[in-house]
Amino acid sequence: MELTDYSRNYLEQMGVGQSSGLWETDPEFTERFANFAFDEVIRQDTLDGRTRFLAILAALIGCQGIDAYREMLPAALRFGLTPVEVKELVYQAVAYLGIGRVLPFLHATNEVLTAQGVTLPLEGQATTTMETRLADGNQAQVDIFGEGMRGFQDSGPEESRHINRWLADNCFGDYYTRKGLNYREREMITFCFLAAQGGCEPQLTSHAAGNMLVGNDKAFLIAVISQCLPYLGYPRSLNALRCVNEAAKG
Repeated sequence: MELTDYSRNYLEQMGVGQSSGLWETDPEFTERFANFAFDEVIRQDTLDGRTRFLAILAALIGCQGIDAYREMLPAALRFGLTPVEVKELVYQAVAYLGIGRVLPFLHATNEVLTAQGVTLPLEGQATTTMETRLADGNQAQVDIFGEGMRGFQDSGPEESRHINRWLADNCFGDYYTRKGLNYREREMITFCFLAAQGGCEPQLTSHAAGNMLVGNDKAFLIAVISQCLPYLGYPRSLNALRCVNEAAKG
């Protein structure tokens, strides 16, 4: 098996090395994948390791890659993600994927953190109450997408207006207002959730635009797509790239 020096060194930094049983059962495939994902892809851009793994974990939750998530989470912690940041990532995923798809990842996260000696529960990160979450959530929408979102919770047809209210008080008021991750990081992981699950291209285009508004420019989003591609495959990565290009047109 011929791993490149860069791939071998990166796997060692991740704490993985060549310990996977796939090196025994599928050596040619594993060698080729490792040299692609941990050499060619890593060297494509200059994302720092913490950002790279935050994006990858979000993409793995989005595509339901639970086994890969379990393997990647310890590496993400080695590259600088904190337990609080990982928990915030998982919590926010519920707004975009639903608890039905996120619950296994919450359990996996708790198991990995506990195995690493982290005491649970972690310190609370909420900044809103049940009384303030609606106003603060709408303010978060305004902070990210602009003044056009002011009063969004009161917009739309009466029969479905409650969903716009939920977007403000639950999606943004319960999650985006929390400490642990900033708006740029939260918009990036939302982009990854949407890109990974597929079928959400209108929302993906909107959040690509939201990313750009908070400072995650087109080049940054292309770098994020590139780093997630080994875990998502080409179709969803190319769809995400198309959405970024559409958002960049304004």
